[in-house]
Amino acid sequence: MSFDKITVVINTFHSEDRIYKCLESIPKNLKVINIENSDNISLKHEIEKMHSNVKCYLTGENLGYAKGNNLGLAKVNTKFALILNPDAHLEKNTIDNFLKSAEKLKDFAIIGPAQQDEFNTTKHNDLFDGQQIQVDYLKGFAMFLNLPEFKDLGFFDENFFIYLEEIDLCKRIRKKNKKIFLDKNIKINHIGGKSHNKKIDFEMELSRNWHWMWSKFYFNKKYYGFIYSLLSVSGNLFSALLKVILFSLIFNAKKRKIYFQRFSGLINSILGKKSWYRPKIINN
Repeated sequence: MSFDKITVVINTFHSEDRIYKCLESIPKNLKVINIENSDNISLKHEIEKMHSNVKCYLTGENLGYAKGNNLGLAKVNTKFALILNPDAHLEKNTIDNFLKSAEKLKDFAIIGPAQQDEFNTTKHNDLFDGQQIQVDYLKGFAMFLNLPEFKDLGFFDENFFIYLEEIDLCKRIRKKNKKIFLDKNIKINHIGGKSHNKKIDFEMELSRNWHWMWSKFYFNKKYYGFIYSLLSVSGNLFSALLKVILFSLIFNAKKRKIYFQRFSGLINSILGKKSWYRPKIINN
């Protein structure tokens, strides 16, 4: 089957532990755009040397999920784009099945694989009428986009750094009465939360806690207003503050840092500040 209608977009940040397996799973005649959120020129050269179908772009800074993927999508000139996380890898017939599903559905906005938390096909086969199920949202690790459907709404909201940006996009899609599907025959293996190198686990944990709280407040404020959003996070805010105090008293520095990040992310979002926090990575 011809793959000239598809481009894969992979957004990476210190993902050397994962990106090579991901790229190996992609057919060699399929165009891949890799947005690498660093200035690691040696990584760019190695990836492009090993994979002639991959073009790696260095951003020189950590753009995050939304902005990094938007940059990649802006470079796509095919009808379809598959956004893929570096900790995911395809099965042999994954791309073929995406194309078959696209041919059948025609006017879809996004198709996703069915191996997702809420729609595990081994538990929810009754949800599927045949091969596909129409849903309101899906996870961002693998999103097959029908790009003409996005001309009037754009892609990801770049105010998000990580978390909830794909749910936000799906919500905007559904408001335009466009269609999102899961296909039970499309299989993509996804580890989850392991897109980065293991040695920076703790720094990424701090970043995840900060941005999860920031994004939660911002998302709710965007759709339901400030008061609703403030009420929805009040429990998180007071819990984080109490745990910062508790772990300070018992000298558990790691836990204190984690819950301080949660508290800080919320406070910054409540005050209307941008999602400015970035993991502190020291290049050796």
